[in-house]
Amino acid sequence: MSTTLPSSSSGIRRAALLFAGGPAPAANAVISTAAVSFLRHDVEVLGIRHGYSKLQDYSPDKPLEAGKDYLVIDHAVLRRTRAAQGIMIGTARANPGKKVSSPAHLLDPERSAPLHRVYQGLRSLGVDALVSIGGDDTLKTANKFKLFQDLLPPEQPRIPIVHVPKTIDNDYHGIDFTFGYFTAVDFLATEIRNLLHDAEAGQAYYVAETMGRSAGWLAYGAAIAGEASLVLSVEDVIGEFADTEQVKHPKTGEVGDRKVIHVERFVNRIVDMMLAREKEHKRYGVIVLAEGLAELLPMSYLQGIPRDEHDHIAISEVNLGRLFSKLIMANYQTRTGKKRKVTGLQLGYESRCAKPHAFDVLLGSQLGVGAYRALYERKLNGVLVSVSGQLDLHYVPFERLVDPESLVTVVRYINTQSDFHRLARLLETY
Repeated sequence: MSTTLPSSSSGIRRAALLFAGGPAPAANAVISTAAVSFLRHDVEVLGIRHGYSKLQDYSPDKPLEAGKDYLVIDHAVLRRTRAAQGIMIGTARANPGKKVSSPAHLLDPERSAPLHRVYQGLRSLGVDALVSIGGDDTLKTANKFKLFQDLLPPEQPRIPIVHVPKTIDNDYHGIDFTFGYFTAVDFLATEIRNLLHDAEAGQAYYVAETMGRSAGWLAYGAAIAGEASLVLSVEDVIGEFADTEQVKHPKTGEVGDRKVIHVERFVNRIVDMMLAREKEHKRYGVIVLAEGLAELLPMSYLQGIPRDEHDHIAISEVNLGRLFSKLIMANYQTRTGKKRKVTGLQLGYESRCAKPHAFDVLLGSQLGVGAYRALYERKLNGVLVSVSGQLDLHYVPFERLVDPESLVTVVRYINTQSDFHRLARLLETY
């Protein structure tokens, strides 16, 4: 592609949009509104296909190809895409900052090589501004990419980057609610209500494992809206339900304490609820568990479970619902002398590309426009695009969201003293 581009008062002539990590409803609202905002100000727009996967492997002897590695986005491409399902530019979990875990690593050519290739790949396309859309792992990558560029020689051009927070998990600092969260909550709540009818008909229980790796926002929202009997998440592994075990760090070999679930007491808590429901003549129900609880299982439950590019365990292979359903049935029979059918299942993936609700389209659209405003109008670099109140835009610097030493983000958990958490506790069967 030619790099002879029209001039722009902002200094931006060609912007790129990149989506990484798991899908979320209203992804196309962000992409579409960001793109159309740039286009209306004579800025060309490229959609980088499938996250960083092609950029991190870029080499000058294998140029990036239009249609295959990136999409030239124009008004025709954007026709009626704002509320469309899916992700028009695709996604991936490729992590070019995987080997960078401290600022000093950015000075190591081998560790920072993938970030360098990302920079070279974008420059080969004439990109001079980047919109990153993704979860907390993608935010970490965006921050590392900015820091990498800060160390470049002064004569080399910088590619300013802004980040749009994306996750159905809603566990982001810097924004109240992330786009796609409420669509996912509603979708899962509908499934939970369907399971309740099934459970009542057969006088049985379901243990529904929902998405939400680090925090319980999705599990709690779906349980409240879906009228589940009980919801538990990582925030609830406190007090008597928490335990510790000694583990050896896989890289350093150091031995240290690791917080884990006290599985027996956790299961007792669930069976207590079942017995309380029986006193109300309810011999059925749906128990919602956040998938992130798998990360807190004792190591004896995690043997042989692989990890992904960001060092997270492959939660889908743990099958938390099936594991706890067996433990619950055994505990119930021991305590009552009777059997109760408990079926474990996993919910979540089917919600990630559900048709977005109006609120998520509104929120995603404002965030997309905010990315344009941050780069083109305000000439910002290294900020997260956020909204508050009546979708009022504001911008949060990366350094307020990322630890400066470890370069990791801090998860936003549900405050167990908050009214949101108390709502779920109030609505469950005591």
